[in-house]
Amino acid sequence: MSKLMESIKLKASMLNKRIVLAEGEEPRIIRAAAEVVSKGIARITLIGNPRVIKEKCPDVALDGVDIVDIATSPDRIAYAELLFEMRKSKGMTMEEAEQTVLNPLYFGVLMIKAGKADGMVAGSINATGDVLRPALQIIKTAKGINTVSSCFLMALPEGSAYGEEGVMVFGDCAVNPMPDAKQLADIAIASASSAKCIAGINPKVAMLSFSSKGSAKHDVVTKVQEATALVKQLAPNLAVDGELQLDAAIVPEVAQLKAKGSSVAGYANVLIFPDLQSGNIGYKLVQRLGNAEAVGPICQGFAAPVNDLSRGCSVDDVVSVVAITALQTNI
Repeated sequence: MSKLMESIKLKASMLNKRIVLAEGEEPRIIRAAAEVVSKGIARITLIGNPRVIKEKCPDVALDGVDIVDIATSPDRIAYAELLFEMRKSKGMTMEEAEQTVLNPLYFGVLMIKAGKADGMVAGSINATGDVLRPALQIIKTAKGINTVSSCFLMALPEGSAYGEEGVMVFGDCAVNPMPDAKQLADIAIASASSAKCIAGINPKVAMLSFSSKGSAKHDVVTKVQEATALVKQLAPNLAVDGELQLDAAIVPEVAQLKAKGSSVAGYANVLIFPDLQSGNIGYKLVQRLGNAEAVGPICQGFAAPVNDLSRGCSVDDVVSVVAITALQTNI
């Protein structure tokens, strides 16, 4: 386990948050639940049939893990009524709400909405869209944010001169293909919050482009310039600068030439990419060629944390995402 993840799990263990695991009958999820509780990282609610869970992992002790069976849950009707009230303006009937709450992904976010859980993790057997849709409909976005996005925590090799003690945050690398200026501003603000809350770093945000301070003219450069201005307006206390080329953002000597006088250029630890294509390529380049640990994608922008797992995730991956989700409750 990296020092970064050790720190994240330790900080999560101090919060005593309750995280619901919606795919509670999946063996990896069951084993992760037991590990999270045994290590005191968070309190866990598994959604599933207790008999099926026991049959799937008869060797796993689930002492201290809450199991909620939707079929017998006393909260099912109350959650259906809550969902109906929230969605009736969209045409949902009470009968449809009663059927929808039988879906563990909806039941899980309704637990959060009702104050019975602090966050949810799913995605080991469900597509990203299916995980995020209930959260978008019920949890919705955080105050002042209209865009759900993602970030990666990048832990660089020991001794790296970049980031804060070798840790950087990259966004958005997994969700929004072509964000406009307003969405890009939302991504920057959310990524800065993630950097502070999860990684424990003081965010210095660089809005990346192929241009530095007007060195090139193009519509995509203008978009980054507009996004930077919006961030400064919406989060006036946030250290942010742009538009900046990557070298101007992280190399002090280059920053002196391309962005002299900037309080961010040369020392950025949060990098905001102008589109998903460059973000996805960027984090994978640093991960593979730079031998960095990439933790994520971490969903951000929700009013309460909901995170999506890879369907190829391991038990360790699930434990790590639970710890991250617990920390996001403090954003």
